[in-house]
Amino acid sequence: MDTPLLDTIQSPVDLKKFDYRQMEQLCAEIRAFLIEHVSKTGGHLSSNLGVIELTVALHRVLNSPLDTIVFDVGHQCYTHKLLTGRKAGFTALRQAGGLSGFPNPAESPHDSFIAGHGSTSISVATGLARAKKLKGEPGLVVVVIGDGAFTGGMTYEAINNVNGLDNLVVILNDNKMSISKNVGALAGYLSQLRSNPGYYKAKSDVKDVLDKTPLVGQGLKRGIQTVKASLRRGIYHSTFFEDLGFQYIGPVDGHNLPDLCGLIYNAKNNIEKPLFIHLDTTKGKGFEPAELNPSAFHGVPAFDAKNIPDPDFSPGNSFSNVFGKQLAELGQQNKQLCAITAAMKYGTGLQYFKKQHPQRFFDVGMAEEHAVTFAAGLAKGGFTPVVGIYSTFLQRAYDQIIHDVMLQNLNVLFAIDRAGLVPGDGDTHQGIYDAAFLSQQHSMPIVSPANYAELTYWLPKLLQGYTTPRAIRYPRGTEYEPMASFACMGKVYNKLVANNKPAAALVSYGSETGDAIMAARQLAQQGTQADVYQMVFINPIAPALVQELLDYPVVLFAEEGIKQGGIGEHLALQLYTAGFKGEFVHLGVPEKGNDHASVPEMKAEIGLDAAGLARKLLEAL
Repeated sequence: MDTPLLDTIQSPVDLKKFDYRQMEQLCAEIRAFLIEHVSKTGGHLSSNLGVIELTVALHRVLNSPLDTIVFDVGHQCYTHKLLTGRKAGFTALRQAGGLSGFPNPAESPHDSFIAGHGSTSISVATGLARAKKLKGEPGLVVVVIGDGAFTGGMTYEAINNVNGLDNLVVILNDNKMSISKNVGALAGYLSQLRSNPGYYKAKSDVKDVLDKTPLVGQGLKRGIQTVKASLRRGIYHSTFFEDLGFQYIGPVDGHNLPDLCGLIYNAKNNIEKPLFIHLDTTKGKGFEPAELNPSAFHGVPAFDAKNIPDPDFSPGNSFSNVFGKQLAELGQQNKQLCAITAAMKYGTGLQYFKKQHPQRFFDVGMAEEHAVTFAAGLAKGGFTPVVGIYSTFLQRAYDQIIHDVMLQNLNVLFAIDRAGLVPGDGDTHQGIYDAAFLSQQHSMPIVSPANYAELTYWLPKLLQGYTTPRAIRYPRGTEYEPMASFACMGKVYNKLVANNKPAAALVSYGSETGDAIMAARQLAQQGTQADVYQMVFINPIAPALVQELLDYPVVLFAEEGIKQGGIGEHLALQLYTAGFKGEFVHLGVPEKGNDHASVPEMKAEIGLDAAGLARKLLEAL
C-alpha cells in the first residue's frame, strides 16, 4: 500500500511540519491502511475510523507525552499508535509478540494507561490531572471518550469531581450511537467561532478593559457573563456539563481538521477551567459497510472487505450464535423470557432474540452493574431475565450479583460469553475470573458446556427447571474439535476416557477438557494410562465425582481460569476433606501475562495444552 506521508512519521513531532492539505491526505492514508490491515488481522474497526481526524489534530497541536492522552475504551487508539511510531507493528496486530489492540504503557511512553474496559477514562484523567497539579507539572490531560461510555455510571461519578482542574480537557466523540443532541446553524456557527484564536484574544481584551473600568466595569462583566451563559445554554442545552464545572464547546464537526486544530490550540493556550468539547463524528467513516452497521464492525475477526455477510444472519456457528438462536426460539415458548446485554448485542448472539422479541430485549449500554440489578427487578416482577455479558465485563457487576440477585435468591440466568482464554485482546479481556468469583456462592449452579450439544441441552433445562440464580458459561468462537464429537450425556459430570489400570485421572471442564483428552492419548502412546473426567456442573461439585476420584494415586486438575480461588481449589478441598491420600496437581491461568495471542499459543505458554498436561502428569507420577 502506498502511504508516502504516513511512512515519514516516526513520532508526533513529524506531524507539525504538515499543512492542512497534507493532513487531509494523511487521514486518507491512515483510513485505507487501517481497513486493509484490520481486515487481515481482525480488530476494532469502526471506532478507529471515526477518530482519525481527531487523533491527527490532537498530535498536531499537543506535545505528547508531556500532554497526556487518555482513551476510553482504548480500542480507538489505532491512529494514535500509527502516529507514535508503531506502523510496522500492525502486521502482527493483536497477535503473539505483536502490537496490542489497546493502549499499553509498556509498549510506548505515549500510552498513558491500560484501557480495555469502558467508562474509566475521566476517572483516570482526573487522577492524572490532579497529580500534575500537586507536582506543579505542565501539560494538559486530554480524554477521548465515546458516547457509549456515557451509558456507564462511572463516567458521571468522575465528572462530579472535576472542579479546579484547569488542565483537563474531555472530548466527547459523539458518533450518534447513544446521545442525542441539538445541532443547529447557530450552534455550528458559534462552535466555528470558538475554534478561531481571535475569539479568545477578543474575549481576553474585553475582560481586561472591564476589570480596569472603575465603578461600572465589574457590573458590566457580570451582566455579560449572565447573558452569555443563558444564550449558550439555550443553544447548546449544555446546562448539565456546565453545572458540573465544565466550560462546554460544541457540537463541532469531528472530521473538520482546521476546526479541530483550532479548538485544541485554544484549549491548550486559553483554558481557564475543565473544558468539555462535544464532537459530532461518523463511526466507521470512510468504509461504507461500517458506516451502515457500525456495531457489527466494532470488533471484527479477519474478513474479506469485498464479500461481507449480513451480521444479523451470519451463517458461521459459534457458541454465541448457537446460544442466541436457541434463546430466541425459547422466547417463542416462554413469553416471560427476557434478554439483557450491555452494549454487546452481536458479540453475545442476542441479535436473534432482538429480531424476534424486540419488546423483551434490552441493551442497557456500557452498564453491567445496571444490567444485573435491572434483571433483579425484572425477576422480582415475575419475568425470567437472561443476562448475556462477556466474562471480563461481568467482573464489574460483582457486588450486584451478590447483593441484588443472590441475597434474594432471584430467578436470573447469567449467560457468560468469552469464558476462559480469549485471543487477540490481551490481559483486559481474558474471561478467567468468573468461575472463581461465582463459585464463592455455593448454592449457585454453574454449567460449563464443552460443545454445542451440551449448550443446547442445558440452556432450556436451566430456564425451565430452576427459579434461583444460576449461570451457564461458554468460550469464544467455535467448539473445540476434540469435544465436538461427544454427544451430551445429560449428566453433571462425565467420564470420557476409562482404562483398566489407570495411573491417574485428568479432570477439567469446558473446552480445556479437549486438551485433557489429547493429553490422555499422548500418555497412552508412552505407556501411561490416564482416565479423563469432565465437570459439566462446576458448582456445586458433585459428591459422586469426589468419591470416584478418591481411588486415584494422582489427580491432575486443569482449568482455563484463574488458579487462585478457582474450581481446582474447591475440588482439592473436598477431596482431602473426604480422605484423599494421593497427590493433587492443579494447573490454571496465572494472575498476569495473558498475551494478545491465539488460545493455543497461550495454552502452550502456560502449560495448559495437551503436551503441558501430559508433562506435568508424568512429573507427578
